Amino acid sequence: MAGNSIGQLFRVTTFGESHGAGIGVVIDGCPAGLLLDIDFIKRQLNRRKPGQSKITTTRNESEDFEILSGIYELKTTGAPLAFFIRNEDTKSKDYSHLEHNFRPGHADFTYEMKYGIRDYRGGGRSSARETAARVIAGSIAALILKENRINITAFVSSVGKIDLEKEYNQLDLNSIDGNIVRCPDAEIANQMISLIEETKKSGDTIGGVISCVIKNVPIGLGEPVFDKLQADLAKAMMSINAAKGFEIGDGFQGAQQKGSEQNDIFLPTPMDLLNTKTKSNHSGGIQGGISNGQDILFKVAFKPVSTVMMEQQSVDDQGNEVMLDGKGRHDPCVVPRAVPIVEAMAAIILVDHFLRNKTAKI
Repeated sequence: MAGNSIGQLFRVTTFGESHGAGIGVVIDGCPAGLLLDIDFIKRQLNRRKPGQSKITTTRNESEDFEILSGIYELKTTGAPLAFFIRNEDTKSKDYSHLEHNFRPGHADFTYEMKYGIRDYRGGGRSSARETAARVIAGSIAALILKENRINITAFVSSVGKIDLEKEYNQLDLNSIDGNIVRCPDAEIANQMISLIEETKKSGDTIGGVISCVIKNVPIGLGEPVFDKLQADLAKAMMSINAAKGFEIGDGFQGAQQKGSEQNDIFLPTPMDLLNTKTKSNHSGGIQGGISNGQDILFKVAFKPVSTVMMEQQSVDDQGNEVMLDGKGRHDPCVVPRAVPIVEAMAAIILVDHFLRNKTAKI
């Protein structure tokens, strides 16, 4: 199975399965001398972990991690970092009815067809359990970025048809964790929570959108052809479970406009070219695949969780029609727990390009 790693200089590899011994991550290329803020890593994991509120799955994992290598006196040594989280609350019997049956919307069928074998207990590598390892790596990447004043903030901007229509600069981004849906507008958040609760009661699930803003990004991150910054961000976001759409800046709305409307006009900065600003930010902080110094803005769309608590038609591994009842513990809406995952993946991409950019200038 290929495709378990991401990044060039800051290289992240995850391992483990949902119902195995645990999950982990190896990080190669982290600079030496970084002071690890263990509390920050734990906070990010707690924002992602199951069982944190009435609108998330009831699976109960402490997310306690072991540091296996790469640390001395809480500072990185430059050697590969390795972290491991043991699984504690697996209930494999909840999945026994899936041994020979394929769940609609899940990776069961494609895994079986590609590998000829699959772990039906929670989906194995396809489970969102794997994203805890990403959050650890992303937290370390975020610590590097914070040393360079680069800050990443994600928040829920829609659930179903309930949209947060305000621009990010009209919101208090410090209030994101003030409610369980992680929307920085209390009124809209309450509407989202009510919709998720109603959907859960009916046995169904609902999708949503997460917005992300990255501030204080230096000019010059990204490469102009295949490693465009937005292309790497798109790949990282689309690698997250249930992600189905990515747009940067004005995205699809911009396709409906004219060039004269879309162009970000430069403002004059005599004798201070490095601090050049633009009148607007339709491009989302990236031009020609390279950061232009403005805020990077993007959105990620997440589909509804595939497991619904109602009967659905499917097939078994012999191609016979079967009817499946939804069982187990699942989120009625994935986006509240996906906020720290989006931040983590953005941090991994940004720090990789940041280190590549520094190397290019040596």
